[in-house]
Amino acid sequence: MSDPNAGLPPRYLRTPEAARFLSLSGRTLEKHRTYGTGPAYRKLGGRVVYALEDLKAWADRGAKTSTSDPGAGTVLPAKRHAAGLRPYAGQQRR
Repeated sequence: MSDPNAGLPPRYLRTPEAARFLSLSGRTLEKHRTYGTGPAYRKLGGRVVYALEDLKAWADRGAKTSTSDPGAGTVLPAKRHAAGLRPYAGQQRR
């Protein structure tokens, strides 16, 4: 049987739907977006949307088979990281 979604454009989710898909809070996903640690997103007008394949790819970066498995990548926590510090709105931090 053929895929009923074949030929359709990719499905995009708004922040609350994407957060539910990843089992995160919407606020956590917003923090990931702010710090640059989250999945790729798109701005359509004033709306932020996530493609399903981007959400899956980001989650798959954290896949491990055991606690000692270094895995293929790392999913960072939603917090500011030393390498990613940037001044807010072009202003120097105090």
